[in-house]
Amino acid sequence: MHMKHLPLHLQKDINDISQISAIPIMLNVICQTTGMGFAAVARVTEEHWITCSVRDDIGFGLKPGDELEIKTTICDEIRQSGEGVIIDSVKDHPHFCSHHTPLMYGFQSYISIPIFKNDGSFFGTLCAIDPNPNIVTSEAVTGMFKLFASLISFHLNTLDSVRNIESQFIAEKVFNIQLEKKVFERTQQLEKSNKELIKINKELQSFNYISSHDLQEPLRKIQTIASLIEEREIDNLTERGKDYFNRIRMSAAKMQELISDLLKYSKTNPDENNFKNIDLNSITKEIIQDLEEVIRRKEANIVIDVKHKINALDFQVKQLLFNLISNALKFIKTNNKPIIKVSDKIGLGKSFDIDNLIPNVEYCCITIEDNGIGFEQKYSAKIFELFQSLHQRSKYEGTGIGLTIVKKIVENHNGIITAHGEPDKGAVFSVYLPQ
Repeated sequence: MHMKHLPLHLQKDINDISQISAIPIMLNVICQTTGMGFAAVARVTEEHWITCSVRDDIGFGLKPGDELEIKTTICDEIRQSGEGVIIDSVKDHPHFCSHHTPLMYGFQSYISIPIFKNDGSFFGTLCAIDPNPNIVTSEAVTGMFKLFASLISFHLNTLDSVRNIESQFIAEKVFNIQLEKKVFERTQQLEKSNKELIKINKELQSFNYISSHDLQEPLRKIQTIASLIEEREIDNLTERGKDYFNRIRMSAAKMQELISDLLKYSKTNPDENNFKNIDLNSITKEIIQDLEEVIRRKEANIVIDVKHKINALDFQVKQLLFNLISNALKFIKTNNKPIIKVSDKIGLGKSFDIDNLIPNVEYCCITIEDNGIGFEQKYSAKIFELFQSLHQRSKYEGTGIGLTIVKKIVENHNGIITAHGEPDKGAVFSVYLPQ
């Protein structure tokens, strides 16, 4: 095991893996669900085997950037064959019982699945080892590894695409600087493209929502195992063990909530075929009924002044109102009974004195006002960004996605949302949906 100066293209590959925030979660899930003590993503070429990301619970001793001699690894054979290798028990395996790799590195169970890029090129492997035998040939485990390998490939291809777009953008910008009469028009177009690109990059860097769907199944297994431990083994744990167990369970619950919100975010896409006439008063009362327990516990007073019907996406408007009212119920002041007012108003764009509304288009303005903790007005745009929270998450529960979902729903309706707040006095959210 050694680390040496690597070619630039291999350093880039290691850096690409480090940018994929889902990989440490995948490696943790692999170790927790399979019992394997070491899991890693490796970059594998004809001459190199390099650790890119690792979880090491058995003291194997590798860290990102470390390298093994390629000919001492099974991954070299996988590179040549393009097929994964899965071993429950080396000593019982007809071929690998005498293979030099397990003898050299001292493992008994092994699984390694190839990672291919979109162009068919071999990138490396997602692998795991352990000094003890483990059942890794089951369909559930092999399916999880193949799924994670596909997700890693997806992210790597996305990073390549973003780099290509950025390179093309820079080349176009340099070229257009040399033009004379059209430089202003072209620069304006490039600035617009750049803003769209920054928005795409920001969402990709935050966390790619596709990964959340594929992490649900292993998370369910963790929660199932935790439930079995709680039912059958909790009394056998020490106080420290119970503390560790509760932390695992709470972390799994938080991850489940995060995945759920990410899936909601991914589903809030525009669908022009499903716009229909909906009753805002009925929807608001339905949401208040869903939140009845929280409203009762917090002794909140909900004032409803909603009376219009609008043309919109039924499910998305329900989600929008649910998130905004839930938000108002969450950020309340201590020792203060919350008052939340929900109202609506129909009018032409020019009647609302809001920038970007089309003057002669009719809008429905839905307003949710509360007397909670509020916020400083300078953060009125930041609160809609993915995973952003202005307040301590230890004090106010949440994933930082609720208002992002609201903003996306508004955009799906070609609408506008505004937020006005004042610390310790409350907040007002106004949604303008064209009719």
